[in-house]
Amino acid sequence: MEALFAVVVGIFLASAFYLMMSKRIVRVLLGVAILGNGVNLLLFTSGRLTREVPPIIGVDADTLAAGAANPLPQALILTAIVISFSFFCFLLVLGYRAYQELKSDDTDEMRVAEPEGQPLPPLGY
Repeated sequence: MEALFAVVVGIFLASAFYLMMSKRIVRVLLGVAILGNGVNLLLFTSGRLTREVPPIIGVDADTLAAGAANPLPQALILTAIVISFSFFCFLLVLGYRAYQELKSDDTDEMRVAEPEGQPLPPLGY
């Protein structure tokens, strides 16, 4: 089962990097969202995927049982989901405002700092 999740994580990360290298802002935002989900799934897979033994330390034991899933990555994922969602919302608003101001979602046309047709800055002094 963990090998299947490793393949799914690889597909998520590959598609996220492909989308993030696009010229369109919407594709870049979708790539960021998929990247966050891929990293969360990677963290979840690193904590072992077992359902036989619950991650509870018994009264007479000092540590978890050998086959128990690690609860720490699961707790970290809850925090990572909130952070990645808030980051995605911030990027979504930022992309929308850039589209409103510049009337384009193509990154090549978003050249406010370096307008086309202007002379290049000096390359050396």
